[in-house]
Amino acid sequence: MSNPYAPNSDELSELLRIGAIKLERTAGIPTWEAQPGSRHQMIVDQIRASIAPLADRSSACMCYHLADVAIRFPDGSLKRPDIAVFCEPPPAQDTALTVLPVAVIEVISAGYEYKDVVLNPPFYLGHGLRDVVIVDPHAQRVTHYTPTGASTRPSPTTLNLECGCCCAIP
Repeated sequence: MSNPYAPNSDELSELLRIGAIKLERTAGIPTWEAQPGSRHQMIVDQIRASIAPLADRSSACMCYHLADVAIRFPDGSLKRPDIAVFCEPPPAQDTALTVLPVAVIEVISAGYEYKDVVLNPPFYLGHGLRDVVIVDPHAQRVTHYTPTGASTRPSPTTLNLECGCCCAIP
């Protein structure tokens, strides 16, 4: 049975065209998501304002970060993480980046938990990212995935990332 409230293909095309939804493809699985609300964006902004190199690292990452940037992965997947962290500034271009970040931070939006919690961590780690941070503002917890495992703690908290950056999670 189809959902009478779901947009039809013409409506989806219009929503994509005007930027009301974003479309991602993760390892061949398409997902579309409504543009985030103000709470989500405020959390992203607070985290980005806190990202900095760890003081005790001699060869620290520059911790350059972008929000909601399109990234094309080697397998053809197209992702737009809430925050992508790069050790060096990525190229300024109008198309999807093909330079991969060293870390991503995703803030869960209600209704999109499957993509953020189930699909994203193994996908990103499988492409060599050193840190995947999943922020759940509703449960007030943050999970930090690295190639060696995962740890979950309550938020607010401060994280030291494997890539050499730190950030505060509200």
